[in-house]
Amino acid sequence: MRNSYATRAGVRAGQGQLTVGVEEEFALADPVTRKAVLVADAVVEAAGRLAGEGHVVGEMSLAQLETVTGVCSDAHELRAEVRRLRRCAARAAREAGCQLVASGTVLLGVPGPPPILDKPRDHAIAARFGLLVDQQCTNACHVHVGVPDLEEAVQVVNHLRPWMPLLLAMTANSPFCSGRDTGHASWRTMLWDRWPTATPPPYLRSVDHYEEVVAALVDSGAAVDPAMLYWSVRPSRHVPTVEIRVADVQLSIEDTVAYALLVRALVAAALTDLREGRPALPVEDTVLRAATWRAAHDGMSGQALTLPLPGPHRSVPAWQLTEALMGHIQEHLRKAGDFDTVRRWLTRLRRHGTGAAQQRAVYERTQRLADVVDAIALPEPPHADATPDRKHEAICEGTVQPT
Repeated sequence: MRNSYATRAGVRAGQGQLTVGVEEEFALADPVTRKAVLVADAVVEAAGRLAGEGHVVGEMSLAQLETVTGVCSDAHELRAEVRRLRRCAARAAREAGCQLVASGTVLLGVPGPPPILDKPRDHAIAARFGLLVDQQCTNACHVHVGVPDLEEAVQVVNHLRPWMPLLLAMTANSPFCSGRDTGHASWRTMLWDRWPTATPPPYLRSVDHYEEVVAALVDSGAAVDPAMLYWSVRPSRHVPTVEIRVADVQLSIEDTVAYALLVRALVAAALTDLREGRPALPVEDTVLRAATWRAAHDGMSGQALTLPLPGPHRSVPAWQLTEALMGHIQEHLRKAGDFDTVRRWLTRLRRHGTGAAQQRAVYERTQRLADVVDAIALPEPPHADATPDRKHEAICEGTVQPT
C-alpha cells in the first residue's frame, strides 16, 4: 500500500537500460497453527537491523510486512537484492517465532480486525473506511520502472493499462483465504478491489488531466491523500517511476525477478511506441475491469480478452495472448539480455502453473491447508535444505513433501 521505492529511482534512468525496483509483501504465520499472527512490528525491527533502514517496512496490517529493493540496473543486481531481502526478512520472522509466507492472501486465520500499525495516516484510513480495513492483509508485488518525465509516465500508463489483466493472470497466487478455496486464482485482487480507488486507471489525456482526476478523488473522500490512488498501474507520486501494482506476491526469487524484467521491457516498448507516435488503445474502463475479474478468476488456465491488440475484442486462450506479448517486447528483452530469463520463467509457468495452481496442487495431494502454508513459506538459508526456487519447484512436482 505504500509507494516506498527508494528515492534514488531516477538517478540512472535514461542511462542504458531503464532502472527497476521491486516491493514484495508477505504474510506472517504461526509455525504451529499456520494462522496469521500480528507480530509485524517485532519482525520489521529485527529485519531492519539485518537489511538496512527502509528495506523492510510495516504495512497496515500487523500480520504482514513489505521488502523494498534499492534501484537496480540489471537482472543480476535485482536478483541479488530480492534474494538478500527475502533472506533477511525470513530470518527476522524466524527470530520472532513465525513464518514468512509468499501468498497474496492469508490461508488460515484472519489478520483483522485491527490493531493496525500505530501511525496517524493508518488511523485516518481506518477511521474513514471502517470494515474495509478488516482482513486487509493482501500481499502484492509492485514493480517500479524509472520514467523521469511525468508527461511520459502518464502516457506510458495509457499504453500499459490494456496489458494489466494478462500480467495479473500470470502472477495469480492467492486461491485460498481464511481456510477456504475462493474459486479464484487471485482472491487478493477481489479483496483489494473493494477500495474505491483500487481500479484500472482511466485513459489519461495529459498530466493536467491526471492531476484533475487525482484531486477529484481526494476531494470526494475516496482517498485520504494522492498516495492512496490504488490503480493497477500509476505514475508514482514521490519518485520518478511508473509503478505496476497488479501482481500477487510471487512464490520464488526467480518468479519475481523474471516478472519484473518482463514489466521493464513492457515499459520500454511503451516508451518506444510513444516516442514514435503510436497511440495507446483507449480500452473502455468497464471492459478492462471485466477482463481484470476474468484474469483474477482463471489465472492462466482460462481465456483472456485481446484488449492490447487492434480490432474487436475477443476471448482467446491466455497463453495465446502471452505469445503476442512476447512478440511485442522481445526486442527490448534481448537488448537488455533478459530474454532467456523471461522465456525460462514462462516455460516453468506453463509446466507448473501459476502460484495459485501450485498451491492447489499441494492441497490436492495432502488435503491440508497447513501443508500449503509450509510449502510456500520462505526458508531461511543456510538452514533450509534447498533454495526457495528449488524447494517450490520440487513441491509442485510432488518430489518433496511440505514439512
